[in-house]
Amino acid sequence: VIILPDSLVLEIFLHLPHDVVLRAGLTCRQWLAVSRDEFLWKELFYSYYHIPRSVPRHPAAISWHREFKRLFDCIPCVEVQTLKEHSDQVLHLAFSHRGHRFSSCSKDCTVKLWDTEQTDGNISLVHSSSMRQFNWGYTQFSQFNADDSLLLVSGVYLGPHHSSSGEIAVISLENYTLLSRVRNKPYDVFGCWLNETHLISGNLHWIGNMTSCSVLWLNKAFQDIESENVNVVKRLFKIQNINASTIRTVMVAHCRRHNNPDLLLDYEAQSQARRLKGQQQKHHQPLLFDLGTSGSEEEEEEEQDAEEEPNHREARGSARPIETHVAKVMGRAHTKTPDCSLIQPESEDGEDKTYLLFTTGSLTYSPHQIGIKLIKPDQMTTSGPVLGEERSSDEFFDSLDHVIDIHGHIIGMGLSPDHRYLYVNSRAWPTGCVISDPMSPPPIAEEIDLHVIDLKSLREERRSLRAHRAFTPNDECFFIFLDVSRDFVASGAEDKHGYIWDRHYNICLARLAHDNVVNSVAFSPADQELLLSASDDNTIKVWRSPRMVRLAHTAARPPRPRSLLPSWLSRHKSVGSVNGKP
Repeated sequence: VIILPDSLVLEIFLHLPHDVVLRAGLTCRQWLAVSRDEFLWKELFYSYYHIPRSVPRHPAAISWHREFKRLFDCIPCVEVQTLKEHSDQVLHLAFSHRGHRFSSCSKDCTVKLWDTEQTDGNISLVHSSSMRQFNWGYTQFSQFNADDSLLLVSGVYLGPHHSSSGEIAVISLENYTLLSRVRNKPYDVFGCWLNETHLISGNLHWIGNMTSCSVLWLNKAFQDIESENVNVVKRLFKIQNINASTIRTVMVAHCRRHNNPDLLLDYEAQSQARRLKGQQQKHHQPLLFDLGTSGSEEEEEEEQDAEEEPNHREARGSARPIETHVAKVMGRAHTKTPDCSLIQPESEDGEDKTYLLFTTGSLTYSPHQIGIKLIKPDQMTTSGPVLGEERSSDEFFDSLDHVIDIHGHIIGMGLSPDHRYLYVNSRAWPTGCVISDPMSPPPIAEEIDLHVIDLKSLREERRSLRAHRAFTPNDECFFIFLDVSRDFVASGAEDKHGYIWDRHYNICLARLAHDNVVNSVAFSPADQELLLSASDDNTIKVWRSPRMVRLAHTAARPPRPRSLLPSWLSRHKSVGSVNGKP
């Protein structure tokens, strides 16, 4: 028998696919040892996943072999169940913080609650609430509060003149009773929880054809008997919009873990980043845009808003630039200065900041910027003046503390579990385009860019992720919800697929097929190897990793009987055959 040296076996294995290497390792002990060589799996890893050599191994990885196996075996890409209880397009999915429940919203105007902890491993429906009795057109978004006792449900309200008004409902998860309803305009503000008992909603008032005022309100989820004398609502911010833009898609980021994130993404040019850090802290200024303002107050009636709104996009001619110019001039004199603490270096103990994030714009009506406001501790409850902190008579509006320009139509946002990174779906504008008419935004790309924003440095991190696509034009564009787990990020798309990327390596790992547009995806916070996807094909699909599927099959397989007689007969037969007996 000729025994090849280990170096030659390794050279041969380097030219084989990974699955062939694994099978070859079962041949003998020598080949098994070589098939587990770290250099071999490092080479197989970079070549198989097409990762640049400059990208280091995941900081939590133990070995190259295990890291290859993680990306190959722990991605939730195996369809294990299809839920068909919705009768129309499914728009959004949201998990509870414990991962034991999730909710779904749909064009059938219901919000449904599902249980993920069934003994058989399947997901089952536990409750369904229809919102049609409140004159809703459909439900579009939901979110569990921090202790999973309340569910925020956002929907589109079919009010007078089919305006853009929406509503937010709060449902108790103890007995599924409706606790409160809050106006929300425009409806794609969606709404979000600030803490366990308070939620944020929006309102919109048109001041002119192209100029409006967005008001963000803090609402108590329910009125306690003990707190009858405490405000139920309080105004958080009042912000001027120009060029037909509005504030949409609000979400809250708690920055208490920014210095200790689950996964740090800035592995590229780390030494250079450290050298530049001091310069950035000295010279970096917030990217602010002039926000026009007007002396008009916000206490307008809903009927007036509904009548004014359909006209604002019909304005044409020279009134547009004049109105925008006047709004900008007044804005310089009547808008509060931004909070500079947002971009100042953090203290050593890591100050716990809370950011309000939202989409906005300054050039056109399509959302193309991310606005950030710092929420102060005294703004966390509805106690105090209903209209918020005292302000001088000249300060009609709040400024944005920071603005990040995406240069494209934003169609989705999602936070990492540690709230360190913001992931943004956008469809890019052509390079070098100039917007001369706010009502005619540039054409948008079919490719969706997935940007990564570091909320500690307030800058974009790495290059954008790509793979997913969308096809609707500017005026028909809709939200594509994404979700982020510890190691992965996933998104829907209009190309009838969901997508999963690895956050560390910036590579696309899986495509999840549906029969129509995929509107939303959601990772279980308790197990990132469980993923849900919702589609216009009226279904919710449940995806698990190959590893979890194998474990489930092994657990479901009945144990083989361990009888001594068959084992003894088998051994006796073998001995008889060796001795020449029949």
